[in-house]
Amino acid sequence: MSHSSLLFSDALPDAIITLPHTDWATPFESAVDAIDALEQGKVLFLPQLAFSLSAEEISLLTPTLVDPKRKNISYQPQRDKLSGIANDAHNQSDIAAVRALLQRHYQQCQQLIDHLLPAYRDHLHSPTNSLRLHPIAEWKAGNSWRKDDTRLHIDAFPSRPNHGERILRIFTNINPRGESRVWRVGEPFPALAQRFVPLCKRYHPLTCWLQNKVGITKTYRSHYDHLMLQLHDAMKGDPDYQEAGLQRQIAFPAGSSWICFSDQTAHAAMSGQFMLEQTFLLPVKAMKTPQHAPLQILETLLHKPLV
Repeated sequence: MSHSSLLFSDALPDAIITLPHTDWATPFESAVDAIDALEQGKVLFLPQLAFSLSAEEISLLTPTLVDPKRKNISYQPQRDKLSGIANDAHNQSDIAAVRALLQRHYQQCQQLIDHLLPAYRDHLHSPTNSLRLHPIAEWKAGNSWRKDDTRLHIDAFPSRPNHGERILRIFTNINPRGESRVWRVGEPFPALAQRFVPLCKRYHPLTCWLQNKVGITKTYRSHYDHLMLQLHDAMKGDPDYQEAGLQRQIAFPAGSSWICFSDQTAHAAMSGQFMLEQTFLLPVKAMKTPQHAPLQILETLLHKPLV
C-alpha cells in the first residue's frame, strides 16, 4: 500500500494552522494563539509570506554552490560565519551575495518573531540560517536511512546535545519555478513517546562522557539527548510506522513560509527544492506551557529527571 492511500485529508485535521501574514513585519492580529499552537506541536502555515529574491540571488540557486560533502550552506549571524560553500565553484562576489541573502532572511525572521511570537523575543538564542539547494530526492539517494528526511522523524542533534532546549524552525520555500515543498506531518509527540520509548536502548553515561572527551559530541550527551536520538532513529527505522502511522500530507507552495518546533512535530520532507531555514533554540523555562516540551513529557513518562 502506498503513502498516498493513507494520507487522507481528514487525518490530523488540527495539525496545520493557517495564518494570513503577507509581510514579515506585520503586527499579528488573529483569534489563534500562535504560541499555544506551536507549543502543542502544530505547524503554523503562512501561505502568503514570501521572501523576495533579486535576479542576482535567483542565479545563485544551484546545487553546485554547495560543498559536495555538505547538505546545505549555513550561516551563523552572531558570528558572521558562513560555511558549506564549494571551494572551487564560485567567486568572492557569490560568497558575499549568499552572506547578504542569509543575513536578510535572518533579520526578517527576527521581525516575524517580534510580531508573531513576542514572548520568545528575549529568550531565543544560537541562531543558524540554512540555504538548502539540493532536490530532496537527490540528497536522499546518497545518504543512509538515518539521514533520509523523507522518513517521519523528530529533530535531534547527534553532535550538539541541547539538554532539553526547544528547536524552533522557520522555513521558507524560495523555489523560482513554483514547485511546492511537500511534507508529511505525524501524530503528536506524547503518542510518539508512548510508542517508541520502550524500544530505546539503555542510556550509558560513561559512553556519553567518552564521546564528549574524544570530540564526537560538542558537549556531554544527557539522558534526554540520548532518548531524542533514539526516538529519531526508531521512527525512521520502522517501515510499518512510516507507511501506516497516523499522518497527513501538506504542500507548502513557492512563496510560502511555515514554522514549527521540529523536535516535537513529527515531519518528513517528501519533495521540493530551494528553501531557507532559520533555526533558534529556546529554553523550556521560556515556554508558555512547558508541560508540552518533549523534556517534560519524557520525564513524566519515565518518572525521573533526564538532564
